[in-house]
Amino acid sequence: MLQRWFQLREHGTNVPREFLAGLTTFLTMAYIIVVQPQVLSGKMFGNETGLDFGAVTTATCVSAAIATLIMGIYARYPIALAPGMGENFVFVLSLIPAAQVWLEQEIQAGRIQAGTTTAWSIALGVIFYSGVLFLVLSLLGIRERLLEAVSPSMRNAIAAGIGLFIALLGLQGASVIVGAPGQIVKLSPRLTSPDVIVFFVGLMVTAAFYARRIPGAIVIGIFTATLLAVGLRQVIPLLPGLAETEIVRQSQLMTRFAPAEHLFSGPPSMAPTFAKMDLIHALALPMIPYILIFLFMDVFDTLGTLVGVSEQAGFIRDNRIPRAKQALSADAVGTVVGAVCGTSTVTSFIESAAGIEQGGRTGLTAVIVAILFLVAPCCYPLIEMVGSYPPITAAALLIVGSMMMKNVLKIEWDQATEAIPAFVTMTGIVFSYSIADGLALGFIVYPLIKFLAGKGREVPWLMYGLAVVLLAYLVFAKAHMG
Repeated sequence: MLQRWFQLREHGTNVPREFLAGLTTFLTMAYIIVVQPQVLSGKMFGNETGLDFGAVTTATCVSAAIATLIMGIYARYPIALAPGMGENFVFVLSLIPAAQVWLEQEIQAGRIQAGTTTAWSIALGVIFYSGVLFLVLSLLGIRERLLEAVSPSMRNAIAAGIGLFIALLGLQGASVIVGAPGQIVKLSPRLTSPDVIVFFVGLMVTAAFYARRIPGAIVIGIFTATLLAVGLRQVIPLLPGLAETEIVRQSQLMTRFAPAEHLFSGPPSMAPTFAKMDLIHALALPMIPYILIFLFMDVFDTLGTLVGVSEQAGFIRDNRIPRAKQALSADAVGTVVGAVCGTSTVTSFIESAAGIEQGGRTGLTAVIVAILFLVAPCCYPLIEMVGSYPPITAAALLIVGSMMMKNVLKIEWDQATEAIPAFVTMTGIVFSYSIADGLALGFIVYPLIKFLAGKGREVPWLMYGLAVVLLAYLVFAKAHMG
């Protein structure tokens, strides 16, 4: 049955390899299970939003599982979905405060009775409507035509840009790259920190096994880094002279990481957030721009991820991504389901590249990820231990990023009208710290350079229209996001 539906042999894979790929993808994105409730509940910022931490945890897992299962069975792609990073921060730091201000004004004016709704309920309603619009665009095939309008050079630039981006995320998570006054980032002066040691050991193990083409290299690296982190966390407190040094005392290992005391626990109830979105007040005039903003972010985060991983896995045929409509629909349904469950925009995860690099080539990889997301709330202590300590999975992100960089070889560097927009896209993704914003810059520059070079007819009309919309987004809509 698995062979018939997923065509494993035709894709040069098998069930064990798909399982390993699914496990790899899940482990590299498991941090969202911990980070998402921290962000949405406001605990990360010390400002409670009203959303229940436990409910958001379960909502994150359930919505991720449903969306990923649809992607695996319906679209048959090895791409996992979950509430997106970036969208969750806009949800908490921009959307909820805006909804709160509007709600207080309406209560003072007597148009809404106090206690009948909340800012976070209105915000969930906004996410719901953005997902519905997303689904309509997908079913009409508009997004599929958008994918086909992107040139091969731009697609490969997107893949390479994402590779650089996730490598940066890995280096930052491992505390190798840090922020600094007067400059964007710099190499950490604390390279003897336990965090860097855990990362470096994980990187060397992963790279060594990967170079020898040993299956499961990334999982082995994550497992090794986890064991080392647990061991260091137990041993360091027994060495007072070492434990009291500033570099050790302030490390993530000592401040954030705690070995799991139990492997299993009951999943938190989703009742505090389930179906609590306010669909009436989410259509208030001040909320409309946010519906469009979240629609845009979801469209282009998904576009970037789908193109990037498709290039990496070799799915693209005749400049087209097979079953693109199904893949895009899975993403849209995920956002709608996520809003109902009680979490922010669900989108395709760039960490899916880790599983693809591990050999995942069919939807069975996504099905495995979905099953693990359903089991995750019952293994919350273990997931929290791995997911809350970034140095454990940082090496996986760096290795995958290096593999995705091979796409730069497919860019037409001898054609300036292709090379310059491609370079803008790659650097835009990294330096704007956003896949969506990087794509926006590249898609604006691409038709403009083509037109100025006298090659305007090579650009599909859809790209010109998209450039105008994206320019308006960057000039006007971004102001609403702060």
